Amino acid sequence: MMNESVKNYLKKLPSPQRQICKRLRKIILDTFPDIEESFKNGVPWYEDKYYIVGLKDHVNLGFAIEGLTKEELDLFQGRGKIMRHLEYSKPDQIDKKEIVGLLKIVK
Repeated sequence: MMNESVKNYLKKLPSPQRQICKRLRKIILDTFPDIEESFKNGVPWYEDKYYIVGLKDHVNLGFAIEGLTKEELDLFQGRGKIMRHLEYSKPDQIDKKEIVGLLKIVK
């Protein structure tokens, strides 16, 4: 069942951010059916390992990067010390196979 705060957050997003966030959320939940969904810092979080945030003209899918190798870090955008992300501005940019692979790297 969807966290009520996450549901409200998604409902308020403009298009195409709403569609992108819903698709990314589904990929996370399909990959890890028992993952805990929460709402922190104003965005959906998944066990402090992943987050989804709808921004002005794109969506970031964030990943915790603790323990990743340099080669694994290079798969993500940003320069964060504890989180990095992938950026999507259109739903057709979402590559489910790629995302599932990255989700499993972070575990």
